[in-house]
Amino acid sequence: MMKNKAMVLLSGGQDSTTSLFWAKKKFGTVETVSFDYGQRHRVELKSAAKIARLARVKNSVIVIREFESIKNSALLDAKAAVSKKHKLNKKLPATFVPGRNILFLTAAAALAYTKKTVNLVIGVSQVDYSGYPDCRGEFIKSMEKSLSLGMEYPVKIHTPLINLDKKGTVLLAKKLGALDMMKHTHTCYEGKNPPCGKCPACLLREKGFKEAGIRDPLLR
Repeated sequence: MMKNKAMVLLSGGQDSTTSLFWAKKKFGTVETVSFDYGQRHRVELKSAAKIARLARVKNSVIVIREFESIKNSALLDAKAAVSKKHKLNKKLPATFVPGRNILFLTAAAALAYTKKTVNLVIGVSQVDYSGYPDCRGEFIKSMEKSLSLGMEYPVKIHTPLINLDKKGTVLLAKKLGALDMMKHTHTCYEGKNPPCGKCPACLLREKGFKEAGIRDPLLR
């Protein structure tokens, strides 16, 4: 029974929403968890709540305040430019939040533990991942091992999008029957609705739908 349950990390964006519907096909019981971590695009939490409701799954929100005192990312500082390089590591985009997926997966695993759920689902991709090191397969495998050892609990992390670019993610959403749900998602780093169309997240999303030959439901 534990193996037939899954906890999906749901930001309210395109990737996590696609991952949610992938999980609904694969597991008998699915719940979602979202994170309020002081992000400038906090409006995504409203999208996550609506998507969970429409998908008929329970959504929990975990509040994380540690990042607010650090302010080491453009996603945590509304005055910072999202299109520049990270001020502490010029190899990474300004939107990289150091430790974010480490903390998210740890919190999600702890919540899943209380619900006797061993499966975590996260919509990371090591193809179109904006250069974030915590979206790579190697990192996911390491976290899976560390969480399992640290809790003496068999955590399994599923990454259905790990080798897909944004075009592939759009096509997977279509295959899963989740394409129409994309109109409720939020991607824009600026937190704007309609989306700004200029930030890295908006541009990457636009590229994926264009290459897939499908009009973005959000823009219809």
